[in-house]
Amino acid sequence: MNHDLFGVSPTLLRAPSWLGRDVAEEIHLPLMPGDYKVIPGDDRWTVTCLKTGATIYRGIGPVEVLRAPAPF
Repeated sequence: MNHDLFGVSPTLLRAPSWLGRDVAEEIHLPLMPGDYKVIPGDDRWTVTCLKTGATIYRGIGPVEVLRAPAPF
């Protein structure tokens, strides 16, 4: 398969939004889903990049890192 022609589905960080219980915010991430670690917490959830150790997200949860349904 030619990834240049079809593209690769992006990785998304999906987190709760302040807009309401059924609304989620999605943040596009540059690496594959397996390159991130989600750490649940009581007040704050953390997402770190396993390759760099950088904190990508620290905030309310639940949070998930997943493959987007289609390339953009």
